Amino acid sequence: MPRSGTASSREGQNPRASARGASQNDFLVHLGIPRAVLSARLKTLTEEGILEKRRYQESPPRDEYVITERGTELFPVLRALAVWGREHLMDVRLRYFRHVVCGTELGSYGECPACGTVVPVADVVITPGPGLDPDPADPVSRALLKPKRLLEPLETDQV
Repeated sequence: MPRSGTASSREGQNPRASARGASQNDFLVHLGIPRAVLSARLKTLTEEGILEKRRYQESPPRDEYVITERGTELFPVLRALAVWGREHLMDVRLRYFRHVVCGTELGSYGECPACGTVVPVADVVITPGPGLDPDPADPVSRALLKPKRLLEPLETDQV
């Protein structure tokens, strides 16, 4: 039975991307890296407890990589790197990180300026910014043209 477009697995050596949710096949298309490199990165992330490997189909055998609590704890660090990159390397915003509860864009440290709280990863939604390609080739990028709550499966048009 073919895998549906729901990708509850997580992405490559990039836990930030993993939090968005993508299948292993989506990694190859979205990241544009060789299969051997992806396999090595997934193995390392699994061994370090950042991702958990789960079998979702027996024939043919297919696995997904699900972010662990330890992986989720990396969000503040990755968020800080993203903010730094946006401020120092980019002229245009690719994505916004917003508080699900009120829709306010998160501050530099993952805090909600409107609510005055640090927002848990599960309460963060990413929304597209003006710098995203409006017609991307890969299914993950197409799916991310719509708002996406972190840690929830990503619905892609890939079967």
